[in-house]
Amino acid sequence: MEDKCCSSNEKELITVESNKGCCSSQSEKVEGSNVEKIDSCCSSTDESLNSTNIKKTGSVSSCCSSNDEDTNQSTSTEKSSCCSSKMEESPINHTTSTEGKKVEYRIHGMDCPSCALTIEKGLNGLHDIKEVKVNYNTAKLQVVGNDGLSFDQVENTVQKLGFTAEPLKQNKKVKTYSVEGMDCGSCAKSIENHLNTIPKVKNVNVNFSTGKMKVEHENSVDEIVSEVSKIGFKASVFENGSKPTETPKNKEGYGLIIFTGILIALGFIGSYNGISPILTTILYAVAIVISGFKPVKSAYYAIKSRSLDMNVLMSAAAIGAALIGEWFEGATVVWLFALGTALQNRSIEQTRKSIRNLMDLAPSEAWIKVGSELVKKQVEDVAVGETVVIKPGDRIPLDGEIIQGETSVNQAPITGESIPVDKLIGDSVYAGTINENGSIDIRVTKLVEDTTISKIIHLVEEAQEQKAPTQAFIDKFASIYTPIVFVLALVVIVLPPLLGFGTWGEWVYKGLALLVVACPCALVISTPVAIVSAIGNAAKNGVLIKGGTFLEKAGAINAIAFDKTGTLTEGKPKVFEINALTVSEEELISTALTLEDYSTHPIAKTIVGYAKDKGIQSKNGELFKSIVGKGVKATIDGEIHYAGNLKLFEDMHIPLGNVKTQVKEIQSQGKTVVIIGTQIEIMGVISVSDTIRTTTVKALNGLKQVGVNQVVMLTGDNEGTAKMISKEANVNRYFAELLPEDKVDAIKQLQNEGHKVAMVGDGINDAPALATANLGIAMGGAGTDTAMETADIILMADNLEKLPHTIKLSRKALAIIKQNIWFSLIVKFIALVLIFPGWLTLWLAVLSDTGAAIIVILNALRLLKVKG
Repeated sequence: MEDKCCSSNEKELITVESNKGCCSSQSEKVEGSNVEKIDSCCSSTDESLNSTNIKKTGSVSSCCSSNDEDTNQSTSTEKSSCCSSKMEESPINHTTSTEGKKVEYRIHGMDCPSCALTIEKGLNGLHDIKEVKVNYNTAKLQVVGNDGLSFDQVENTVQKLGFTAEPLKQNKKVKTYSVEGMDCGSCAKSIENHLNTIPKVKNVNVNFSTGKMKVEHENSVDEIVSEVSKIGFKASVFENGSKPTETPKNKEGYGLIIFTGILIALGFIGSYNGISPILTTILYAVAIVISGFKPVKSAYYAIKSRSLDMNVLMSAAAIGAALIGEWFEGATVVWLFALGTALQNRSIEQTRKSIRNLMDLAPSEAWIKVGSELVKKQVEDVAVGETVVIKPGDRIPLDGEIIQGETSVNQAPITGESIPVDKLIGDSVYAGTINENGSIDIRVTKLVEDTTISKIIHLVEEAQEQKAPTQAFIDKFASIYTPIVFVLALVVIVLPPLLGFGTWGEWVYKGLALLVVACPCALVISTPVAIVSAIGNAAKNGVLIKGGTFLEKAGAINAIAFDKTGTLTEGKPKVFEINALTVSEEELISTALTLEDYSTHPIAKTIVGYAKDKGIQSKNGELFKSIVGKGVKATIDGEIHYAGNLKLFEDMHIPLGNVKTQVKEIQSQGKTVVIIGTQIEIMGVISVSDTIRTTTVKALNGLKQVGVNQVVMLTGDNEGTAKMISKEANVNRYFAELLPEDKVDAIKQLQNEGHKVAMVGDGINDAPALATANLGIAMGGAGTDTAMETADIILMADNLEKLPHTIKLSRKALAIIKQNIWFSLIVKFIALVLIFPGWLTLWLAVLSDTGAAIIVILNALRLLKVKG
């Protein structure tokens, strides 16, 4: 049985008994004849991925990939992680023999490979579908269908499954709008419902948190803007992905609020100074009409589109109050609602500025060198390969590589690093960063839509649009709570007076108060504003958090595991000491250079680099051979020479004398030893060490201060080196002599001990461990597209100094979300309790709702101020 399409470049593919994944590789041979069940997408670049020894594994529910020559999973019992190989990006099999309509989407919301399987199964059930492929690692969906296939149906099906599909090649009929005036999630829903009633509108997606709306429509932009204005909001279109304009201050709106406030005050004062009741009623009525026009108009369209938002509830309360003669109450209700809405909009706009500020970083024009002249071009018109000239003090307009000049660049907008970085010819620079000193020429390497800053903006927007588990729960709760309280309000208005418990006026008033309390605006707004604020703050500090889910997970982390090489250490070994025994130092280095020159091992490269820096020449060698796990050998001047570890020489029974003691002592200092010798003697010893990063100790101490009680190091090095580095770095514990699969076991061991574990690596080589951990954190995202694709959190700079800030920010966000939720619930509960004794007036009910909403927004805005 084969439930899914598997495509590969391998020479042989043996169908397994139940293959529910998509196995794609560049391997020569994939055998799965004894695998009972594979639930994953397996991708690799190995020469041979052999699974014939996987017996009774039950379920391999991960995405496995490696660069190993041979991956043997014979001991695997269950793998529930997603591993991604050292590749740029897995394509979604663009080459296919199936003819028909083809489209690709970016899928938002997948959190494990089984989500990809769910989407595939859901779409395969549609008519006119020929082929569906979902790649979890790159979050891409490819659909091939007959000419009758409706791609709207594809997007709607994906949405019903709980995910969002965004066409990668933007449909020309889909336009993005900025929407002003939304003060809670129910407003977004009302806009969606209203626009969906228009025949020429195919699809609508409104995001309250970011204030953005995507509409696929056949009618004009002006008609969409007009329809949105009918329900009380203001929409403006983004042309060709241009930067949004700053939201203008609504002075007219504040002027009307002040004017109606004066009318209500005059009416209130007049009622105590003998002024005619008719005149005071007129003042209140005018105030109701002016302040209530917009919410009543919005309420009309909300009801028409079967929505039950705050406008409906507030309008019903105000009109009801007027009908029972409570003109002051009605006027106060609409005035407080208008004032509260204006304050909410002003507050929430601060959270949306985080995106706008990022967009403003990169300049819109660039000076291009054409021959001997400089020509100014829009960045959208600049092609890859063109030369851009950047003067001192200017922002760099596009990603590129320096081909002339040298300077220092302030990379804080991208990486959060406060100290400028020196840049020479051949170094990469990023759009949005600032050229501090010299004039430089750069060769453009990426188009404007592919630059690092563009990807950051896209990721941040995508993250802010994702619903965290808490937010999803609150939205579901609100969708049940509001109609229940609405029905309860109707029961309160009708039933007690019918049964003879009090007058109609008394119970209608209580019912109206209950209507106002029915809107859970403060509760619904409590989570998304906090998440948007936290993600915006993190992005400003060079940290990309890819959604509210990961923000919440980061806040719960109490153990962090680090890969040693390249994470805790520089990842650039240096020759520490040369100890020549039977030959001169120069002779020893020359022999080592000859032996190691053909090796690709990092330590071999270090020795070769050291020798060449010293100007030492290699000897004439031949018959080079690598001895796996031990070293290398070659024939030099007719004699076989060796370079390798202690085990190599012990196995050959070469007399070591006191060299063994010397090697053990060097290893105990955390250094790696390379022994040079022949079959007769030991010529000398070269020790190599990898230095710890300058920021490591400070970062790890910072993590402990913010409450991470287990800081763990994972390394493939020997016990002595691991022990020494662990002391230097001040980690709690370490796991030494680990193979890549052993790192996964170490993560699982920590999880079994009850820890919520984050794994920090480079996003590529440590992929199995990153995926197994509760949270995957990649370093150096500014230089690696793969890290930006695969990790949950990305530290854009290649260091750890922002990690404590990330954990602190996440915990602060969790605390604020909890505060907001409890505050909103308590306020609602108190308001509900006060209704029945008659203590809750209508204006107090409004104040409890809009006031609470403003308080939770302001509380969430504190996250923008958390220092990095």
